[in-house]
Amino acid sequence: MRWLAQADERVVAEVVGVTGTSISTRRVRESRPSAAAARAFGEALHRVHQAGAPAFGAPPAGWEGANFIGRVEQPCEPCERWGEFYAEQRIKPFLGGLPEGVSESAYAAADAIAAVDWDVAPARIHGDLWAGNVLFQEDTAVMIDPAAHGGHPWTDLAMLELFGTPFYDEILRGYGVGEEYHQWVPMHQLHPLSVHALTHGPAYYAPLERAARATLEALRRA
Repeated sequence: MRWLAQADERVVAEVVGVTGTSISTRRVRESRPSAAAARAFGEALHRVHQAGAPAFGAPPAGWEGANFIGRVEQPCEPCERWGEFYAEQRIKPFLGGLPEGVSESAYAAADAIAAVDWDVAPARIHGDLWAGNVLFQEDTAVMIDPAAHGGHPWTDLAMLELFGTPFYDEILRGYGVGEEYHQWVPMHQLHPLSVHALTHGPAYYAPLERAARATLEALRRA
């Protein structure tokens, strides 16, 4: 959280204590979500992403080894190529426990992603940015509970869409995404969908398969 806050401390909950098993933050004074706060948060999230990271998969300075999305461990090994990192560290690790019929299309999508040389620099991303980890205030929003690492900036945005976030379109407007973003949303949702298929079961099998097929189609059109 402190790594993210280096870019904009106003949109990250302030850490006030750390132990071997817990993190304490200053209480966030929440307000009703608004369009203006969402736009301001989008602008701030863009600044956080632009702060960058040493490599894809690189954890914050001082952190070594895996991090966690929820209670699930995931690798954090620095990698030069985003496609390779995303496929090998954010999709495939969660597919082994799924039925073969479900995982087949996701494996195919992961391999196709890894084969592309993506023109993107490592961004400083939250890594688990669903609506429950975004607390709205009067004039912006504050992030909590990250799985921070170097990644693709659109991965944070796509997770906000996946589980529904108030004034999502205003967040995008503040962030300043282009039209090309929308065709790649399913690809960036493969990570959280793979995790949820593993941890929550059949309810996420069909969404994972749809996202994998949409990813393969987007790659064919690109």
